[in-house]
Amino acid sequence: MQSVYEAAGGDAGLLRLAEAWHTRVMADEVVGHAFSHGFHPQHTERLAAYWGEALGGPTTYTDRYGDETSVVRAHSGNGVHEEMDRRAIACFDRALADAGLTAEPLRGVLHDYFARTTDTIARFPESADDVPAGLSIVRWSWDGPTGPTGSG
Repeated sequence: MQSVYEAAGGDAGLLRLAEAWHTRVMADEVVGHAFSHGFHPQHTERLAAYWGEALGGPTTYTDRYGDETSVVRAHSGNGVHEEMDRRAIACFDRALADAGLTAEPLRGVLHDYFARTTDTIARFPESADDVPAGLSIVRWSWDGPTGPTGSG
């Protein structure tokens, strides 16, 4: 069976999605604020690699950039931001259309993945120091989360 990563177009498809999402969030007055301090010049490439690894693709993100702990820490310590999270998910849903990823069940699986991941990376609102070391990227299949990278 084809992985979610493959169905989304692999590296190229997820890069298109990451670029579309980034464009959408930068135009959003609430979500764009999260980027007001700046962002890594290869933000979309890193994001696409992270999504790719989680969705059944190669371990490019952990091989080159970091682990789940580094991702969660980067998004922690900013307080509770439920409205921003809802809007980021809405931007993602629109970016799916921008990237041509609207066929079901792929669209629904990608939405569910992004919504769950948004909740996961927002679970330490008080301090990045609360994030435990050694977290692994959770793999996601057609049926939802399957476990950390390498176990699912």
